[in-house]
Amino acid sequence: MLAALGVLAFSFTFPATVWALKGFGPWTATGARSVLAALVAAACLRAFRVPLPKREQWRGLAMVALGCVLAFPILTTLALQTSSTAHSAVVIGLLPLATAIVSSRLTGHRPSRRFWLAAGVGAVAVVVFTVSQSGGGLSTADLFLFGALVLCAFGYAEGGRLAREMPGWQVIAWALVLALPVTAVFGVFGLVTEPPPHIGGEAIVGLLYVALISQFGGFFVWYRGMAEIGVARASQLQLAQPLLTLIWAVLFLGEHLPAAAPVTALIVVGCIVVTQRSRSS
Repeated sequence: MLAALGVLAFSFTFPATVWALKGFGPWTATGARSVLAALVAAACLRAFRVPLPKREQWRGLAMVALGCVLAFPILTTLALQTSSTAHSAVVIGLLPLATAIVSSRLTGHRPSRRFWLAAGVGAVAVVVFTVSQSGGGLSTADLFLFGALVLCAFGYAEGGRLAREMPGWQVIAWALVLALPVTAVFGVFGLVTEPPPHIGGEAIVGLLYVALISQFGGFFVWYRGMAEIGVARASQLQLAQPLLTLIWAVLFLGEHLPAAAPVTALIVVGCIVVTQRSRSS
């Protein structure tokens, strides 16, 4: 349930990012969301007098910062400038498989063959959808999205591992603080090179959501869920995220869904049942 709550929180990320882009450029939006989240995280760490992580934990925190705080936000934001929310959501449906692969390599945990088969079916469905919607090839936005999911998979895997040693909120909090010098540069770069922000209601709501929930609050339950049931198994719950995001894209953004999008999403959701019932070998 904790991991599922994390998936629900993350499923609003792309629609909220689209709203934020109505008032802010991609670099400004990415920098602002991460800086704001880092300030809240630093305040929480100070309020609870959390000690510094151990020396051996900083490497994992650096990977979380790279994948979840730096790469995923900026690459997906750049992709959403030219790609629809629905298309981007289904492409990111590959993230659970990528996370399971990375986790198995890092921890030596070996999911069963049935697990890999179900995860593979979901991944194939996503790839077929992506290529068909791109006219038989990959667009620049797709390349941004694939880069984001690969790096985020490392961040998820390392974060899930670290959440067994410290509370999940501290994992993302330290990663945000660690990345603050870079995300501040993102924001300054955006303010200097992009058009001035056009601050409106949707832009503010979108920015606050991706900063406080997508970048910080959602990780509270997500990493805790990973620590409880394992990174590979928790990651497969994220197969439901594309379907949820498709629903929000229709309800809040008025997007038109290609017929293949909900079909693909339903296929990968069906794989969840198999992966959650599969045991490690």
